[in-house]
Amino acid sequence: MVKVDLSGAKPFFTAAGPDYAAAAAAYKTFAEKTGLGADFTGWEGMPQRIKDTELDAIVAAAEKIRSRSQALVAIGIGGSYLGAKGAIELLKPNPGPGDPKVFFMGNTLSVDAINDTIAALGDMDFDVNVISKSGTTLEPAVSFRIFRELLIKKYGDKADDHIFATTDARRGVLKGLADKNGWTSFVVPDDVGGRFSVLSAVGLLPMAVAGIDVRRVIDAAIAEFKALDVGGPENPAWQYAAARQHLYGKGYTVEILGCYEPSFRFMAEWWKQLYGESEGKDHKGIFPASVEFTADLHSMGQYIQQGPRMLMESIVRFTESRTSFPFPVEEEDADGLNYLAGRDLSEICRVAADAVREAHVSGGVPNIVIEIPKRDEEGFAAMVCFFELACSISGYMSQVNPFDQPGVEAYKKNMFRMLGKPGAK
Repeated sequence: MVKVDLSGAKPFFTAAGPDYAAAAAAYKTFAEKTGLGADFTGWEGMPQRIKDTELDAIVAAAEKIRSRSQALVAIGIGGSYLGAKGAIELLKPNPGPGDPKVFFMGNTLSVDAINDTIAALGDMDFDVNVISKSGTTLEPAVSFRIFRELLIKKYGDKADDHIFATTDARRGVLKGLADKNGWTSFVVPDDVGGRFSVLSAVGLLPMAVAGIDVRRVIDAAIAEFKALDVGGPENPAWQYAAARQHLYGKGYTVEILGCYEPSFRFMAEWWKQLYGESEGKDHKGIFPASVEFTADLHSMGQYIQQGPRMLMESIVRFTESRTSFPFPVEEEDADGLNYLAGRDLSEICRVAADAVREAHVSGGVPNIVIEIPKRDEEGFAAMVCFFELACSISGYMSQVNPFDQPGVEAYKKNMFRMLGKPGAK
């Protein structure tokens, strides 16, 4: 289970500390489905539903792709790709023998990025997983038309067998195309918004193709949601939500999420969408940003240490490393590093993290540590469940609907109008 360490934030709390009564009220609103957006809280029970319904078919589809293709092009934007990309980079940063490459498209309109991906595919056998609730969002729709044409050129009348659609169960342009052409289809649940959908087919199919054991992920998610079903300040999701809202009330309006694993970079991007899209409403919300330590200590470190004091820092720490590497001794000790000889690199990294935390706290930056047991399927699942529940509690504490995103539509309307889409205003 995820653990939260607030000792680095406590010096910045008022005497009363975080408002756990408000956290309790927010959790009750969520659990009893009485708040705004309650129709989109189905993600909490989704792991069990997936296990009972689609999981076997998802695994079978992934095995089919892995058996015949060197690549999967996963087409989606926002929540339709960030979670899966984050999971793959975190858990499978180096594809193993037999693991197809997973290219993520549909999240850009850059002609260079699209052409670069086509060039990278080369002559590889590949499949396409198009992920969209409606099928009409411009970025993924553009990429899908392009890569569908590539499939037709490569496979002819067999192309439809290489398309997997993750979309609405009953309606929408993409659902209609899937039914018409006989594509293997999976469901974007009606009661789950995109940014909460990584533990559905949206995230699980690309993850499984990459070689991640999604059965372990789902079993761990079921267990983690049960463990988080605790009413009280001992609940880590309550602790995190209440602490960040307390600090927000004191003027810490920017939260930077950091980790000492470079493979965490796209999990941070997933987190930024989750919290930014859930809380940034009604002119409220903590601005979510991210850093990669230790690299960014030599770029953003100066700003964090001595810039404007509106930052709070949340650090994800994996308590157990996946590998080890004892630091070597050198007879001449020309670099003066023999004092580290024999110590594992993981220990050196932990000491560096402790030193950074101490420096940032003394410099006026509240620090929250989020401890994940290990960088594996269970750790990934626990982290997703924790952040999703804490986000919901935090959103309700700030009196916004954590499950809608009305502001996202503004640019779309302008874009369609400027491109001359029929009927656009």
